[in-house]
Amino acid sequence: TTFLSAGLALQSDTTRRPSKRKEEVCSISLKMSEAELGGAEKANTADPGNVTLVSSQGDSFQVEGNVALMSDLVKTMIGGIEDEGGSSGSSAGSRNQEIPLPNVKTEVLVKVIEYCKHHVGKPVTPIQKPLVDSDMTRVVSPWDANFVDLEQETLFELILAANYMDIKPLLDLTCAKVASMIKGKTPEQIRKAFNIVNDFSPEEEAKVREENKWCEES
Repeated sequence: TTFLSAGLALQSDTTRRPSKRKEEVCSISLKMSEAELGGAEKANTADPGNVTLVSSQGDSFQVEGNVALMSDLVKTMIGGIEDEGGSSGSSAGSRNQEIPLPNVKTEVLVKVIEYCKHHVGKPVTPIQKPLVDSDMTRVVSPWDANFVDLEQETLFELILAANYMDIKPLLDLTCAKVASMIKGKTPEQIRKAFNIVNDFSPEEEAKVREENKWCEES
């Protein structure tokens, strides 16, 4: 199972109407193990030279090709562009390809680029599952721990961006951060931490607790 399979099961079960963003974050985390097992077919793309990433707000950021290719979404899109333009005779490295990212805000894209620039060309050590400690400095490098020391809203946006852009190491890191915020907490503490309103009756909550007993024991 992934970092959040247990923790976010508790979070989502303590409310009937979680926000759309939290629903998406839960869905992402619960699907991660399936993606790890099945894997996705990745495009084999040569270094495209410089790439311009365009946020949902229309802001453009030019990055080196090897940085952009940390995103499997970008890798696939560049492969499609090269296939379409293959007959033109221009090499991939000579073009500055523009990749629109309509689901990623400017401030979040800046963070994504910062992460990719730091980790490009460096093997990322897998994060141990389940999470061994709620202190992220004992789980990942000091740089990574500081990188995800963010406000909740930004952290959730970054999870969604990492999932959309298909950057697995960043998705693992951000989900691990949320897991660290949940680890060792009771459902009541989780509600308070994530501003979740409990609208279950005592009987309904007792039933949910019983059905998800495995979460509390893991």
